[in-house]
Amino acid sequence: MIRHAIAASVSIALFACASLPSLAQAPKESTEGLDMQAARAKMMSKRGATVAYTKKFDLSGLPTYEPKHKVSGTIRMWGSNYITDGFLGGYWEAAFRKYHPDARFDFNMKTTLAAVPSLVFGVSDLGIGRKITFAEQELFERYQDHAPIEIEIATGSYDVPGWQPGYGVVVHKDNPLARITMEQLDGVFGAERAGGWEGTSWRPNWARGPEKNVRTWGQLGLTGEWADKPINVYGLTLRYHQATEISDRVLKASDKWNEHLKIYANFVSKEGKLERGMNEDLSADKYGIGIIASPTTNLNRGAAQASQKIVPVAAKSAGPYVPYTLETLQDRSYPLYDRIFAYTDRESGKPMNPAVVEFLRFVLSREGQELVQKDGKYLPLTAEVARAQLKKLEEVVK
Repeated sequence: MIRHAIAASVSIALFACASLPSLAQAPKESTEGLDMQAARAKMMSKRGATVAYTKKFDLSGLPTYEPKHKVSGTIRMWGSNYITDGFLGGYWEAAFRKYHPDARFDFNMKTTLAAVPSLVFGVSDLGIGRKITFAEQELFERYQDHAPIEIEIATGSYDVPGWQPGYGVVVHKDNPLARITMEQLDGVFGAERAGGWEGTSWRPNWARGPEKNVRTWGQLGLTGEWADKPINVYGLTLRYHQATEISDRVLKASDKWNEHLKIYANFVSKEGKLERGMNEDLSADKYGIGIIASPTTNLNRGAAQASQKIVPVAAKSAGPYVPYTLETLQDRSYPLYDRIFAYTDRESGKPMNPAVVEFLRFVLSREGQELVQKDGKYLPLTAEVARAQLKKLEEVVK
């Protein structure tokens, strides 16, 4: 199987396959966008119909929904396909219309990439998806001269790729590393900082290792045979939004990555499945470490790799070190949880769309979050987060 660790090697391998006449009619791997889109659609429709967890979280602390304004007309929603690939969009619509029978929904859910542009150009009332990027924020602000309204509406999933899963730190099972901090992750995955690491609690010895700036496991406190072994770093292509999110949260938005990072991208296998290859390669590397979304599975939702383990992470060196679990992601005690957002707009000097306000109030209520739980992919908000978002909504409505 061709590994797509480096773009150049991918191109060479595909060219070589295409140049062999005997293989001209054989199924081939592909990195063409439409091929990947078709393979992805098959994968996501299957995942969308699956309830990934059945645990019932205690949502009694969330506020109950009490309508403040009668809603009629259509709420236009653009953005993440995952809202309608699963049942959540339909659940929200049906439940909301019990309170507001004259409300209608127009779903245009193809990609988060449409969430902000649809608001900018006036074809939507709500944009839904992952946290927007710098470029998307800039687009909105250049046209609107103010920032979009951002409301968290769910926590990312535990182990469902696509549904904004949390990020796990994965190493080989034989690796004695028992825990790691966010600062140490910055040192491992980031480039050397100008001026070194003065003022931080972790000062790696950059001179160690067979090559310039190669980190060693001894820098993370490992001794014996591990002390001088290189830390082999695995990640996704830096053009993917996951890399941007990891940079924002681990590298402090520096975008300065370890120059030895092995990067991977999606491709369509000969069998017509969307593949990546990163987890398989990482599982075979005794000295490897990766930050992986949905680390409990590979890209095809198969069993966890038997040769791997997920390391507890601490936000600070003093701890606590929190394992990657369904519960710690839902309560957000694990530092690398993810989120899903709703974006909307309010013209200066004009009241906010009351239908949008009512719908967001419903989504943030106990009733709305129970439907997140029922769908079984995203995780419901805690009472603390839901109330904070409701307070934020009330402030922008004034």
